Amino acid sequence: MSASKKTAKRSLLVTSAALLSAALTTPAPAFAAPKPTPSATPSATPPANMSTVGGERLGEAGTQVNLSDGVPVIPKDISARSWIVSDAESGDVLASHNAHWRLPPASTLKMLFADTVLPKFPKTMEHKVTSAELADVGAGSSMVGIKEKETYTVHDLWLGVFLRSGNDAVHVLSHMNGGVAATVKEMNEHAEELQALDTNVVSPDGYDERGQVSSAYDLTLFARSGLQKKDFREYCSTVTAKFPGETKKNKQGKTVRGTFEIQNTNRLLAGDSDVSVYQGIAGVKNGNTTNAGATFTGVAERGGKVLLVTVMNPSEEEHNEVYKETARLLDWGFKASGKVQPVGELVAPQGAAGSSPQPGSTDGDAGSGEAGGGSGDGSASPVANASAGAGADGGGIGVALGITGGVVVLLAGGAFLINRRWPLRRR
Repeated sequence: MSASKKTAKRSLLVTSAALLSAALTTPAPAFAAPKPTPSATPSATPPANMSTVGGERLGEAGTQVNLSDGVPVIPKDISARSWIVSDAESGDVLASHNAHWRLPPASTLKMLFADTVLPKFPKTMEHKVTSAELADVGAGSSMVGIKEKETYTVHDLWLGVFLRSGNDAVHVLSHMNGGVAATVKEMNEHAEELQALDTNVVSPDGYDERGQVSSAYDLTLFARSGLQKKDFREYCSTVTAKFPGETKKNKQGKTVRGTFEIQNTNRLLAGDSDVSVYQGIAGVKNGNTTNAGATFTGVAERGGKVLLVTVMNPSEEEHNEVYKETARLLDWGFKASGKVQPVGELVAPQGAAGSSPQPGSTDGDAGSGEAGGGSGDGSASPVANASAGAGADGGGIGVALGITGGVVVLLAGGAFLINRRWPLRRR
């Protein structure tokens, strides 16, 4: 059996039934700073006064970590301008470096886009693309290859967003959602609802725009919120998929439409020549633009611990550096978890039980329902667990990777698990 078929038979779906169990009962800190007005371009050094959402130390410049006996030191070869290591379940921030520095996010902003728009449309819904829907895609954008006058399912479009970071797919979905301006407005409102107060959205795809900023802290909030949604988990953990091609006439004159394979550009998920698939990886999203440099948020599970790491703009220019630094921080986090005292917390959204709305923001349930949700149609292959000892695929039964507190039921064909949203209601 080929490696690709083995991968297709193995499934990893992040179960987030209890991702926020602790954070949802903890009131948001009263010392959270109001959302500042974004500058035209990010500063060259972290500002003296950053937001303190999640804790006072998260607003301080430099590395924040509580080193004590038994706690490993932070890896020395981390060159990112900003990063954060957190426990996805408890919300504890284990360590950070300029966590609230407002920087260009690149395509990691698509996590917020997906968390905002994904629930709007059933995945089986079909849409015929118009030229107007592709006209406002930025020059030099990453594209999945959408063609005007062709019809795609919503499922196809989301695969394009998550796997190929396709700005063309983002813009089509944005137009379906009432237009780019309306979608940007909704994203900003949802960011505020999640208490991601460092974020200012200008373009829904993360394309470099004046004043478009986020932070390592906020990107982690977006990932944590998105992972509450089953479809989000499916898409962000998918390695390869078939994507519809262009309708053409074959040699016999018959109109046909083939497919082509797309692969996830998250190198910790798909691997590369100098990066191995990270043990326990389950997503989430990468990005790279001229202003942002490389950005990445990843989630991984080992030994019952689930960590989220966000890395923004490494200064080291080695190939795939953002993934290498993320892997080092994940390794540190798994070694330090249970030993290190947190330096802050990931706050709950305003609509969550027990959270306190920030001034000037709106209430609401951050985990809106998924219209037409459910598992994929089989055209996509969720990632295999790359941990040692995975073994052969045993007739199609994959290796299960579950988030602590969730229910793991992973059989050939796929999975389904208890999935809850804020405030942890079954759905």
